[in-house]
Amino acid sequence: MKSHLGEHLRLCPQDYTCCSSQMEETLGLQSERDFLKAIEENSQFLQTTFTQRHRRFDEFFRELIDLSEKSMNQMFTKTYGLLFTQNAHIFQELFVELRRYYSGSSVSLAEVLSDFWSRLVERVFSLVNPQYQFSEDYLECVSKHAEQLQPFGDMPRKLRVQVSRAFIAARSLSQGLATGRDIVNKATKLTADPECVRGLMRQWYCPLCRGVPYLQPCHPLCLNVMKGCLANQADLDTEWNNFIDALYLVSEKLEGPFNMELAAESIAVKVSEAIMYMQENSVSVSSKVFQGCGAPKPSPARSKRSPKESGGSRRPFRTYTPEEKPTTAAGTNLDRLVTELKERLRPMTGFWVSLPQTICNDEKLAADVTNSERCWNGQTRGRYLPDVTGDGLVSQINNPEVEVDISRPDVRTRQLIMELRVATNKLKHALSGQDMDFMDSEEGSGSGGEDHERYNDDWPDYSPPHSKPPQITPPNAGKSPRGREKNGPKWNRNNSKTRVPSAASLLPFPLVPLLSLPFMVTVAPMWR
Repeated sequence: MKSHLGEHLRLCPQDYTCCSSQMEETLGLQSERDFLKAIEENSQFLQTTFTQRHRRFDEFFRELIDLSEKSMNQMFTKTYGLLFTQNAHIFQELFVELRRYYSGSSVSLAEVLSDFWSRLVERVFSLVNPQYQFSEDYLECVSKHAEQLQPFGDMPRKLRVQVSRAFIAARSLSQGLATGRDIVNKATKLTADPECVRGLMRQWYCPLCRGVPYLQPCHPLCLNVMKGCLANQADLDTEWNNFIDALYLVSEKLEGPFNMELAAESIAVKVSEAIMYMQENSVSVSSKVFQGCGAPKPSPARSKRSPKESGGSRRPFRTYTPEEKPTTAAGTNLDRLVTELKERLRPMTGFWVSLPQTICNDEKLAADVTNSERCWNGQTRGRYLPDVTGDGLVSQINNPEVEVDISRPDVRTRQLIMELRVATNKLKHALSGQDMDFMDSEEGSGSGGEDHERYNDDWPDYSPPHSKPPQITPPNAGKSPRGREKNGPKWNRNNSKTRVPSAASLLPFPLVPLLSLPFMVTVAPMWR
């Protein structure tokens, strides 16, 4: 290759050169491609981790919800038989709403669970009092005062706390992993500006034009070029680290106090315990209801039921032993998923600010840090004398290799910083069992308000606070539309014609002993 003076060169030193203007332009484009390839290769770990972890956690959480519903269907069918299948829509709607919440819909967990218990108390109250016929208004009176009556004991609160914490944490982690994937994708899809290309060309291909292609750029030279080209990405560092820390902490909560596996498994168990509690306390509960809501109408004469109609075989509810505990989502479990995720999150801290160092540590792209003399310093072979600049946009004011306008922050980088802040904030609220989307309506009453400081479901020495007798409003006093209708069509009831069930078809076998007790209640509506 013939050498000649390089007065025609725009990027490389205008000394003796082997490169024409066209070659220099071609090599400039190649240096940009090499730069973008280096970014893609070094960020592949992030992209792969977020993409794969999000898919695995998402599959796992969805399968947990499916298994929880399947488990409840099996357990309740065995215990209540036809009774459960006739009222299965109540439980189906609960899981439909839980799936909607996890999928990101604007669904309030507190309202979902409250509506479920309201529907359930009406059905169970009818079952424990088959000798009476209840109108829809009467059952509305029952559900309206269920919180005061506590017909299910403390189970609704326990289920709300456990399910809310677990679902909020699961959804926030899944959404956080998706956000991480999108942030990495956006931050690495960049184009090098002309000043960056100039610096890249000078360090990687100007040695070729000078006839010394074997010389690698000096390590400090490479660092200054990369810090200038990646100045905006380095500004992501603080918010990125906060985001990774929050993801790590939420994942820890999921394998501890906010365990999604335990919460999903507990739904059927806690609902069954609640039903049994109401059965055992049906006399006192019914007495209070009759006093407050008025005397119900007696049911028509009932035919004797056959044992087959009475329900299932009354097998006790059970959960899996550790040996039987199923693995889901391609044979894994939550502990394994969380452990793998935490191992991958640790090295992500400081990724953006250390990216220049990572690229320059590649022996194909720069000389070793110990080789300070036999390297390309931007002009010739020899030591690189300028200082290495700091990290971030503002620090590039004196970068000797890449001219950066520090007065014009990159708009896209500012947007990514805001996205990271929002995602981190959601994760931090999830750590205390709070859902940012429903902070105003649920704080202190739903998804982690008064309960967020304690993680154990069954608190030591816990006993519900004593309360005054519930002041129940009779069904016709100050009648208002049903509460669940205020939240839109999805809360409307489609089974009004089946509101008053036939006692012959609904009386469960487990409830028969209760009905053999003397049940004489003096009805005196005290709160009409």
